[in-house]
Amino acid sequence: MHTDHDFEDIRDALRALCAEFPAEYFRKVDDERGYPEAFVTALTQAGWLAALIPQEYGGSGLGLTEASVIMEEINRSGGNAGACHGQMYNMGTLLRHGSEAQKRHYLPRIASGELRLQSMAVTEPTTGTDTTKIKTTAVRKGDRYVINGQKVWISRVQHSDLMILLARTTPLSEVTKKSEGMSIFLVDIKDAIQQGMVVQPIQNMVNHETNELFFENLEIPAGNLIGEEGKGFKYILDGLNAERTLIAAECIGDGYWFIDKISKYVNERVVFGRPIGQNQGVQFPIARAYINVEAANLMRFKACALFDAHKPCGAEANMAKMLAAEASWEAANACLQFHGGFGFASEYDVERKFRETRLYQVAPISTNLILSYVAEHVLGLPRSF
Repeated sequence: MHTDHDFEDIRDALRALCAEFPAEYFRKVDDERGYPEAFVTALTQAGWLAALIPQEYGGSGLGLTEASVIMEEINRSGGNAGACHGQMYNMGTLLRHGSEAQKRHYLPRIASGELRLQSMAVTEPTTGTDTTKIKTTAVRKGDRYVINGQKVWISRVQHSDLMILLARTTPLSEVTKKSEGMSIFLVDIKDAIQQGMVVQPIQNMVNHETNELFFENLEIPAGNLIGEEGKGFKYILDGLNAERTLIAAECIGDGYWFIDKISKYVNERVVFGRPIGQNQGVQFPIARAYINVEAANLMRFKACALFDAHKPCGAEANMAKMLAAEASWEAANACLQFHGGFGFASEYDVERKFRETRLYQVAPISTNLILSYVAEHVLGLPRSF
């Protein structure tokens, strides 16, 4: 089983790069509700975001295991990989299902950072997680598709060149299985904005660039269809396991950040003539959070190992994401609580990381949906919806 000491070369290199972007950098970005452009550029230029792209297309050709260590280290250093993790896994749909011509055209430029593929547009305001009910349509007209509809919570659109879009090409009423009749398209964002796509930013609790999108007769070339028409839902599912596992790794990075931060603090903070870390009421919540982060870490590596061996990993990816998100949130609460008032002060970075890690109880899939997935697909219980 992998441990913290594996991948030392990757960890050391990431820590060195992240050290150039200290807490003050991320604090300032958060304060300005900005985007960590310099940090993302540095990661890209060092090749870290091209980890999963095969070498023949200009990437590193690493596995999900190594990619997850990269994401973990970014969050463990006090940063937030949510600003750029889409660049890591969104290209998987193109890599696995695109034509050779599409791959040769896009992947080397995504690997070099010339093109950013940071966005995936699936979720809609009225359907949420019930993806098969999406209303955005793509109608074939000659050598183009015409897109109409809307999407919500679409991240990093303003810092991306390309976006993967899921739309219905066959109405729900005309398909035999509700998961059929949806297709995947690669959208050139700058072109789309000039031809019928409107981007509306959503202010939110975390400084996470996310948007609502509106499509009105947006025309895109038929050549931008990825794979076969109607098979888009199946294509998307592949990438979601990678996304969930990488986000588990980010939560594990957060968890270790909180535990390191609070362990140091309670050793030094003296109240009533003794360090507060001497009190079991302080020790036990931190120790419990650490145990849970360690356990989630093992499930992350199990999910990665299955993914890299091209074996089914849906259950493990979901379980890793849930365990890691809950463990990081538990660590966040202990860290905030035992910092007392200082935990709420921006200069300690705890409140920023606290907000950031809370997101992963909800996104990219909520805890209850993971539980229902495991109940149905692993335990064979009746489908609840």
